[in-house]
Amino acid sequence: MANTDTTHTIKDTAFNLEYFFNLSADWLCIAGFDGYFKKINPVVSETLGYTNEELFASPIDSFVHDEDRVLTSQKRENIKKDHPLLHFENRYITKDGEIVWLSWTSMPIKEEGLVFAIAKIVTHRKKLEEDRNSLLNNLTSINNELKQLTYTTSHNLRLPVSNLLSIFNFLDLSKIQDKETLEFFEMLKISAEGLKDTLNDYVDILTRKNILEVHTEELNLNECLNTVLLSLGSLIQGAKATIAIDFSVYETINFNKAYLESIFLNLITNSIKYTKPDTAPVISIYTRERDKIKQLIFSDKGLGFDMDAVKDKVFGFNQKFHNHSDSKGIGLYLVYNHVTSLGGKIAIESKLNEGATFIISFPRSF
Repeated sequence: MANTDTTHTIKDTAFNLEYFFNLSADWLCIAGFDGYFKKINPVVSETLGYTNEELFASPIDSFVHDEDRVLTSQKRENIKKDHPLLHFENRYITKDGEIVWLSWTSMPIKEEGLVFAIAKIVTHRKKLEEDRNSLLNNLTSINNELKQLTYTTSHNLRLPVSNLLSIFNFLDLSKIQDKETLEFFEMLKISAEGLKDTLNDYVDILTRKNILEVHTEELNLNECLNTVLLSLGSLIQGAKATIAIDFSVYETINFNKAYLESIFLNLITNSIKYTKPDTAPVISIYTRERDKIKQLIFSDKGLGFDMDAVKDKVFGFNQKFHNHSDSKGIGLYLVYNHVTSLGGKIAIESKLNEGATFIISFPRSF
């Protein structure tokens, strides 16, 4: 009997639901279809820093972040059409100008023109997400930078190693009588060939890279080019290449030093590699200006390209257009990314068996 009486007593009791309304840590709001608050619990004014009178006197949109107002208005119109709103997030601005993130669940009472809504304050979670995303972006940037360094290094080291191997071809070993010396040269040659094979493997494995913002400085074109020519000395000599240089229009450029040397290195080695059979390479490197834009022109008289066939593939990754045993399809890909990553442009003019001309245009600010 006691249990039955207790049950009846609980059922017959009128609970004061205002306690739930006033003590909730979440926003509890009743809003009209006219876009104004009709009833709010204390945490709303505590969070935003406005009095209840101020909150009731102005449209709800006036407290919403400028960037979120359009989407918030669209969601409100959907609610008016009897579509509940679940887990919608937007930002409100406090009286002090601080941002508050809210996650809304809203139910319409169409007959009364009212919306009953609960909003959880998720500012802390959003801040954690922002910090996490910032950390991930930093880690991604570092990873991409290391990838770029490894990629470029692996590719460009192949060239001086090839240069070293070409030196052995110039040596007349018949003039060396000492057996130990001959064995020493053979060991050096085998080691250099092994290094080249290893670097080739690295280039094959590294199939992607991202170019990041890099340091630039005022560079002397002659100095950068001479550094590359010195490293390619035996390759140029062995190919009997002729290189005409004219930087009289402008001698300096604001650019990244490693990128500029890599551009010179790859274009020169490509011209030598893809020269016409039984013909010594002829290369021209010069500067000019067009419409106040500084340009670096690199031209050769080699095999060239059938532009109708290759189209926009010239600067693509792992693209090969000639059957050269040492071709990896990487050089022009690197050149293109070095130029464009710093805001420049590169174009090519070429005909098959009539050579190629690369036109590098630097940004005006450079």
